[in-house]
Amino acid sequence: MIQRIQSVYLLIVTGLLIAAMCLPVGQFIAADGVTEYVFKPLGVTLVNNAFQSTWGLFGILFLSTVVAFCTIFLFRNRMLQVRMTIFNSILLIGYYAAFFVFMFMLKDDLDAMSFQLGWALCLPAVSIILNYLSFRAIYRDEVMVKAADSFRLRK
Repeated sequence: MIQRIQSVYLLIVTGLLIAAMCLPVGQFIAADGVTEYVFKPLGVTLVNNAFQSTWGLFGILFLSTVVAFCTIFLFRNRMLQVRMTIFNSILLIGYYAAFFVFMFMLKDDLDAMSFQLGWALCLPAVSIILNYLSFRAIYRDEVMVKAADSFRLRK
């Protein structure tokens, strides 16, 4: 049912991932120590208004957001809901892998001295934790339904 706690967790995951798509995840500091390049999931805007695209990060976050939102409405098929929640967590782990690849590639391309992480980078990690909590709640419901079914079969 939609009013279950796992639906609340998945709705919060959807909101967090939408916020993660819009907020900057960090900034590159140039060798001069003054110039900053803001790194968002969609790309990095350079000083001369050029744009270095990182659309792969945005795509992973968008797909993960859609999966989390659609998983809410799979309450009639709990095992599919469990699989989709696990898939969503794997997507978010892949997001972090892709992020580090893009970060190191862009750091070399921009000749940046350092990279400063943004707080929005923790939002997918919080989403992974909430996915785990929703997984536990969905699985608990499945076990409870199986126990009730076996009890009905005995009578």
